[in-house]
Amino acid sequence: MFGTSRQRRAVRRVKPGDGRALEEFRWWQSLSRVLLYLRLPGHNGQQTVYAVDAKRWGDQQTGEYKADLYLHGRHHARARLPAAFPVPGGVIEVRMSTFGLKRCHYVTADGAEYQLDPDPRSSEGRRARFDREHPALSGLIGFLSATVLVIALLLLIPQIAEPLSEVPPVAERFGTFTSPVRLPAWLNVTVVVASVVSSTERALRLRYSRLLDGAAG
Repeated sequence: MFGTSRQRRAVRRVKPGDGRALEEFRWWQSLSRVLLYLRLPGHNGQQTVYAVDAKRWGDQQTGEYKADLYLHGRHHARARLPAAFPVPGGVIEVRMSTFGLKRCHYVTADGAEYQLDPDPRSSEGRRARFDREHPALSGLIGFLSATVLVIALLLLIPQIAEPLSEVPPVAERFGTFTSPVRLPAWLNVTVVVASVVSSTERALRLRYSRLLDGAAG
């Protein structure tokens, strides 16, 4: 079931839970907490309900990102991210980026993937509801987010590459590079802020690209 070495390492990081109850999601936790659910069919028509609970910005004291897995509202397991929690029929994979969740999926033994359902009171849940109620506008916002990140890459990377190319070892081996783009500082700051907002919006939909969002982070 655990086919890749990365997944096997993630499974080994899982520790048993302590049985405590899952705390109810509060509105003031929207910027700091993520909570998603997986409902699997069980015996006699009953569902097995898992919940993944994590802090969006990690542990403030240790700086580590961890996720807690709850089974029927009781603490079942905990792991440092990226995590892979074994559950019936597969694993729940959880990964975090600088801007929020980049992955929280149930991966079955045959490779099928299903994104977990966010708590309706969370930021992810509110974004999912907006998508259901206003699909056209939601799609436009998603398109604009990706477009902003592409433009940010085209504007910022040449400006970053120029001073790096002037480092003596780099210049001696590859030569120097002159950026065709030169923006005033205030505009560069604006581009950076816009890219952070765009990647955050994408994280609310669990969308992540190593090139786009990784560069922004």
